[in-house]
Amino acid sequence: MLERLLASIRPLGSVAVAFSGGVDSSVVVAASLLALGQENVLAVTARSETLPAQELVDALQITGNLGVSHSIVDTREMDCENFAANTPDRCFYCKRELWQKVRQLADHEGIKHMADGVNADDLGDHRPGIRASDDAGVVHPLAQIGAGKEDVRELARELGLANWEKPAQACLSSRFAYGQRITSEGLRRVEQAEEFLRGLNLEPLRVRDHGNMARIEVSLESLERLASPDLREGILARFKELGYVYITLDLEGFRTGSMNEVLSPRADRD
Repeated sequence: MLERLLASIRPLGSVAVAFSGGVDSSVVVAASLLALGQENVLAVTARSETLPAQELVDALQITGNLGVSHSIVDTREMDCENFAANTPDRCFYCKRELWQKVRQLADHEGIKHMADGVNADDLGDHRPGIRASDDAGVVHPLAQIGAGKEDVRELARELGLANWEKPAQACLSSRFAYGQRITSEGLRRVEQAEEFLRGLNLEPLRVRDHGNMARIEVSLESLERLASPDLREGILARFKELGYVYITLDLEGFRTGSMNEVLSPRADRD
């Protein structure tokens, strides 16, 4: 699979990769370095209010270890009403702005193509951001070779990436129920709530924000531990301090994209 990935990247000649610091985009950056050489690869990270602070720290560390050129662009998706209103196509507007900025940067650097870390499993979920990427002519090397989430982790391990076991992360805006307005205050509250739980070694996890209610998702193996008296009281105290009135534990456990479960099966699945 690694050889197939390299073969899919070589024809690009040069590439700017949208780099979040996660496993998927790390694999694309590392493979691009092997296929094209350091002088033909640029990693680009979008910095905004929706990016957890630790993710930017991780991204900087990974690009430093890889020795790849790395640029940070500031995006202002919160200024876009279509994004802040949190409709089901929210991600389209965020990604559209991102790729406009990456394209400008790539053109300035003489880089021909843009790529991302979308994998084959992503294509089966509601991902309007992929539509924006396609509109911008972005290449999806992992999806092109049919690499799903587990394949990507194996590729990361084969490439010697230190973050090959890193739990999947996502933009903080994904924590809010559709139709619930996204605000700077809400983003910070969710980030602090997740930081608190992460300090209890509960990865993978999500805190889904439903206004005055927090819905906590953890792995099925962690459900019983989370409900134990020694953790429960501390979680309640911290979450109420953050302003939540109701704190719930999702018995279905952690799953990516759970906010999409309310969407019609006929909704756009890009």
